[in-house]
Amino acid sequence: MLSESNSDFPMSQKVLLNATEINIALNRLACQLIEKHDDFSKTVLIGIQPRGIFLAERMKSLLETEYKIKNIKLGYLDITFFRDDFRRGEKPLEANKTDINFIVEDKNVVFIDDVLFTGRSIRSALTAVQSFGRPLEIELLTLIDRRFSRHLPIQPDYRGRQVDAINGEKVKVCWKENDGEDAVYLVKS
Repeated sequence: MLSESNSDFPMSQKVLLNATEINIALNRLACQLIEKHDDFSKTVLIGIQPRGIFLAERMKSLLETEYKIKNIKLGYLDITFFRDDFRRGEKPLEANKTDINFIVEDKNVVFIDDVLFTGRSIRSALTAVQSFGRPLEIELLTLIDRRFSRHLPIQPDYRGRQVDAINGEKVKVCWKENDGEDAVYLVKS
């Protein structure tokens, strides 16, 4: 059982994907990317900070080691100050680091994020990436698509799993590199 630090209400969690199922989804996503982008000579991957970078790194590693794709360009995009709600909270925001050391002009950009929820993060990423040039095309890869929670008309091009979570439920993606395990949980309060 998980419990919030500032609450007396217990939370329960249900496993949506275990480590094996995540691995299967990642391999399927990698194959879909290869079908569309071949050798990635005109394609760049951009992980959306903070949680999308773990999935982006995993995808790059998988494409290079298992599918022998060479020279995949991977960058990280911080969207903190491009969000439409960045001045609405009580606490000061902590920015992450943008690290894009390549040109996106006339490239196919694949945004990578762990969970697609309202679509606001992706809208922010669309604005933020313009600082690096004008991509030829932008696609979205996400591990989890929460399809009933969209506030904006944004859909993923590649999705690992579609989840029907209602507003009181949260999807928590855990990565071995950061959280000690590969798992996706549906957390209910």
